[in-house]
Amino acid sequence: MKHAVMTGKRAERKGMNSQKTVLVRASISFPPDLYKTLEEIAKKKKVSLAWVVRDAAERYAASESKKRRGA
Repeated sequence: MKHAVMTGKRAERKGMNSQKTVLVRASISFPPDLYKTLEEIAKKKKVSLAWVVRDAAERYAASESKKRRGA
């Protein structure tokens, strides 16, 4: 598995701390209507589509984690 390391100003712009941040690249397929919606969200927020997907995945994972803990 390949890992990308992002540091410094680029990591800060992406909302990550300036320490070395290891990212794993994934290829994901979306239905066309969902992809279009994600692109529109990214454009409105002035962020990348990848940022929108990461943000959504982080929120989903946090929600699932709370469910497993019984919160």
